[in-house]
Amino acid sequence: MKTNYEVRYASNPTDAKSYDTTRLRKDFLIEHLFGANEVNMVYSMYDRMIVGGAMPVGESLLLEAIDPLRAPYFLTRREIGIFNVGGKGRVIVSDKGTKDNVQRNEAVYELDYKEALYLGRGDREVHFESVDANQPALFYFNSTTAHCAYPDKKVTKSDAVVAHMGSLEMSNERDINKMLVNQVLPTCQLQMGMTELATGSVWNTMPAHVHSRRMEAYFYFEVPEEQAVCHFMGEVEETRHIWMKGNQAVLSPEWSIHSAAATHNYTFIWGMGGENLDYGDQDFSKITDLK
Repeated sequence: MKTNYEVRYASNPTDAKSYDTTRLRKDFLIEHLFGANEVNMVYSMYDRMIVGGAMPVGESLLLEAIDPLRAPYFLTRREIGIFNVGGKGRVIVSDKGTKDNVQRNEAVYELDYKEALYLGRGDREVHFESVDANQPALFYFNSTTAHCAYPDKKVTKSDAVVAHMGSLEMSNERDINKMLVNQVLPTCQLQMGMTELATGSVWNTMPAHVHSRRMEAYFYFEVPEEQAVCHFMGEVEETRHIWMKGNQAVLSPEWSIHSAAATHNYTFIWGMGGENLDYGDQDFSKITDLK
């Protein structure tokens, strides 16, 4: 297996106004999340969220404590939310065991397509595995710092708080599945969910908004290979866009809007970290005010 990571630093919105396409993509787009027997991560200085992906193909992949964490285990001071967006897989969580490392308590969580898992902080190992190497699991994850330990919990769409919004006439009919949120389970600061757009709908997160107390990451999937998503970001009066493919993610600073339109309907996973757990803490802008 191989672990790859990079560190992304926060940017000033005034500086971001001058970024060209190359710089926007370098700072905010995460193009490569899944590679065979790789764990790929971006350590963002926006609320120190880590965005990553793991693709086990015939191997068990360890979620390693990358160097910037300066910790014995990845979860020593962190919580994590994991979504499976591939074939059937399992996440194996083992505690640190005895002093001689002879006994280890182990929990195995089976995750099917679009099922999620929350893991609280603690000194333990996390391994990713696929049930069938020919149909490998794709584990997408977000991780934020945590001040205390909350219980681990698997969450499916049947457990979610679902908000049906939009309409086909407005090209934005969608189900917002709030899955790893405080209405479903306790977390320190991480909030995650999955929004599914209906056939014929292409717009998400309209009207556009910001929430200055939380940053966010969007992961787009179920995008056909020949189609694309145009993600909008920036300040209301100074918007920018990034063209994206399926299975890619984008970082959204607390000062930025986060919205998209695509050439096909799609699904995206949103993850937030920051000062509060209030999903409704949003400052909306009129569509006609966007520039």
